[in-house]
Amino acid sequence: MTKEELKESLLRVYPEMVFEETGEWLNVSVEPSAFLSVAKDLRSRDEWEFDYLFCLTCVDWKTHLSMVYFLRSFKHRHMLTVKVKLDRNNPEIESVNQIWRTAELNEREVYDLFGVKFLHHPDLRRILLTDDWEGWPLRKDYEDPVNIIKL
Repeated sequence: MTKEELKESLLRVYPEMVFEETGEWLNVSVEPSAFLSVAKDLRSRDEWEFDYLFCLTCVDWKTHLSMVYFLRSFKHRHMLTVKVKLDRNNPEIESVNQIWRTAELNEREVYDLFGVKFLHHPDLRRILLTDDWEGWPLRKDYEDPVNIIKL
């Protein structure tokens, strides 16, 4: 399926979807309240069948955080990037570990470094830093007076 065919297929089911026309893959923005439902459809619908979440990450835009999910369908050989804008002061989103098992450790990493709370995650705790670490070191407002290098 080409990017245009995938976009048309997604718009038939989700006419409110917003697409970005940049980059190699099709990019779509989804509201946090709709994300879990959309994620389940992306995984289970025959015409999409995104069976592999090969990466998820977070971006700090200073005004908000964005969750970014990179999906692949081995059957249809198409890729999709899903972006979800989160409130910086209360970054919460449903966990997708029950849809894609690869999400479990990746969500813990994002929690550890950005402080995003993944609702209904089975084991949401720090994975890289110690349990007593304070703050979220990949946020742009994080201050570390000991290790910071100012340019």
